[in-house]
Amino acid sequence: MPGPAVLLDSDGRAGRTTLERQLSMRKSVWGSLAVVVLFAVSACSTTPDRAVSEKQLRKLGESGQAVQARERTEKRLRDVARAYADGTPLSLGLVVIHDVCVPGSGPGWFFQQKTDNLKIACSMNITAYYGADPKHMGDALDGILTVGDHSRSIPFTHDDHGNRLVAYYRGHGPNPQGPQAAEPTQLATSRQTLTWDATRGGASRRLVEEPYAGLVNDPPVSRAVREPKAATVAGIRKRYGLVFKLELPYEDYYAVLKNGQTKSK
Repeated sequence: MPGPAVLLDSDGRAGRTTLERQLSMRKSVWGSLAVVVLFAVSACSTTPDRAVSEKQLRKLGESGQAVQARERTEKRLRDVARAYADGTPLSLGLVVIHDVCVPGSGPGWFFQQKTDNLKIACSMNITAYYGADPKHMGDALDGILTVGDHSRSIPFTHDDHGNRLVAYYRGHGPNPQGPQAAEPTQLATSRQTLTWDATRGGASRRLVEEPYAGLVNDPPVSRAVREPKAATVAGIRKRYGLVFKLELPYEDYYAVLKNGQTKSK
């Protein structure tokens, strides 16, 4: 049986076999593919360039239109928090506002991002903490639901779950989540989340936690407001006996598109 074909160099010396040349070509192809794959992975994992510089971000976030939209949004969110204190048995003890403006991004290699068409986007949320009497939890919840029946600010009403929750806390009905379930301590919709201290379970009961302490106050990039500054959840609990926490999700209130158009609330 003949051996592998041998190629002769120009000077007549035996060169590489055909098999060796094929293996060499395969290594070259696989090496090129590896480079392409590594490039693609790198492109996917690299954060696209930001749409504006830090200086531009601050300038846009401090514009008159941004300030007006910010003030309108803050007033609207504060009004919601105030509605609980004005119309229900809850006493407002602490308000925490977080307001951020972030730069848009350049388009990625393979994936579109929410901020691809934006220069800047600003959003805000509010978390409010209230005090209540744990001996009258049924009345507190009933008061919240009563206002919610007629108010656009409070989305919780005397629906079936609300009625059973009030009955449970007044000792007139079973746990609405089931006989073996933990004490219910939350009402939630897409617009708001209301959480409160558990009243049962002794020292191991679930309690509302202190606000996150890592918020940076560096407007307009990150604005953190805490009113009153010295107020704490522990202090509210000590004064009233029980704490309610109202969370309003981040609301987009101002944006500048890359084409120069603005959007605001």
